[in-house]
Amino acid sequence: MNFSLILFCLLLVSGILWTLDAIVFRKRRAPGAPDPWWVEYGSAFFPVILFVFVLRSFVVEPFKIPSGSMIPTLMPGDFILVNKFTYGVRLPVIDKKIIPLNAPRRGEIMVFRYPKDLSVDFIKRVIGLPGDKIAYLNKRLSINGQVVETKKTEDYFHAERKIYSPQFAEKYGNTEYRVLNDEDRPAFISDAKNFRFRENCLYNNEGVVCTVPPNHYFVMGDNRDDSSDSRFWGFVPEENIVGKAFFIWLNFSNLKRIGTFK
Repeated sequence: MNFSLILFCLLLVSGILWTLDAIVFRKRRAPGAPDPWWVEYGSAFFPVILFVFVLRSFVVEPFKIPSGSMIPTLMPGDFILVNKFTYGVRLPVIDKKIIPLNAPRRGEIMVFRYPKDLSVDFIKRVIGLPGDKIAYLNKRLSINGQVVETKKTEDYFHAERKIYSPQFAEKYGNTEYRVLNDEDRPAFISDAKNFRFRENCLYNNEGVVCTVPPNHYFVMGDNRDDSSDSRFWGFVPEENIVGKAFFIWLNFSNLKRIGTFK
């Protein structure tokens, strides 16, 4: 469902009704005559829809975490806000960038349209920038030949499944975050799909090595063994970017998570 298109259509209809009444029909009504129902609805909903449309299109957009691919950073059921202008201002509905601003940086968490199905939004961590050589071999990550610093921390407890997963602090430059990585799970990618620029990736029993093409990004989930990401379906085109995730504003099952992510 393209919610932006639906919102735009509602805005267009309510705006036309409001404008027609202001320019044409209001002048024809007898003094003191009540407004017709369509004028009341148009006048009431147009400013509200306009505000929501502008806010959602150019400032922030809400997003619900649907899976556990970003555990331990983000949990299923987290409602987050996505900054829509950090990576540039785009026209709503058609998503065409009109004002370029910042480019995604390694370590940031990005929402984007899934390259295999543009109607679906995905959320992952940015690992590789255009031109980077990303290697994920034997469960270790390196970027441009530099092994990403990894330190074992306390195991992560999955409350619903009643099991523990090995947890690590991963650091590249000044960016540090936690990842789950079970050393007993296989390193090789058994079901990589066909995707554009697949020739940029070399798969073997140790894992995968990819060179990120221009205007594309390599992304991974923090829950490394339970994430469908660039290792499996390829690179994220720049035009698919929705925005940067930055804030948890609600979680019905755990109110303490509100405001814990930035």
